Amino acid sequence: MDSFKRPINRYRRFSRREMLGILGGATAALVTFGRDRSEVNAAAALPACVVRPEQTEGPFFIDEQSNRSDIRSGPFDDSVKQGTPLRLQFQVSRIDGTSCRPFQAAVVDVWHCDALGIYSGVRDDRQSDLRGRKFLRGYQITNAKGIADFLTIYPGWYEGRCVHIHFKIRGESAARRQYAFTSQLYFPDSITDQVHSSAPYNSRGRRAVLNEDDFLFRNGGKQLIPKLSKNGQGYAAIFEIGLRLA
Repeated sequence: MDSFKRPINRYRRFSRREMLGILGGATAALVTFGRDRSEVNAAAALPACVVRPEQTEGPFFIDEQSNRSDIRSGPFDDSVKQGTPLRLQFQVSRIDGTSCRPFQAAVVDVWHCDALGIYSGVRDDRQSDLRGRKFLRGYQITNAKGIADFLTIYPGWYEGRCVHIHFKIRGESAARRQYAFTSQLYFPDSITDQVHSSAPYNSRGRRAVLNEDDFLFRNGGKQLIPKLSKNGQGYAAIFEIGLRLA
């Protein structure tokens, strides 16, 4: 990883209201795979590589450089965010010509709100100042099999959006160009209903936006739902993604 330098974060902290206004006027970009017939045929020949749509970064990415698998608490805070446990695994492949192989040494960032719809690291128009807090944020580096694992909680909801998790994958192409892919994960409404019927989620009441009502989900969200299975008192989610690097 010495050759891969994590970018310096330069950003303005927008309020949630501002971000929803910005995102509402934008159209989510799709990954530029399948532009012509030859690329469509190449995709059909790659059953092990799953190309997913790219979506907007949204709120609130911060390059915290928190290398940790368990993101339920802040690295300097012993308190653990309460919620249904979620073990989230990314299986990342890189597409080279007509073949795919594990994308080793890629940086996978994950960030999302807690059971009450609150993000760490920011201050917005609904919550106290949480700048400096790092719960439900972190990154992992993919292993030789292209896998990155996280232990987190099932996300809650906030006004204007369906339930989701943000992620970003960064690495180097074969030509040593730095590459970044950003998108979001979604969950079946039926499972979200079950999870959100229990504490601490139910203290907020039923969420206002379902998947099909969400302006970003309608732009490829069905391809961004991980495989979910019960895992003890929580869930395990596996998300397979193939990336075509220039």
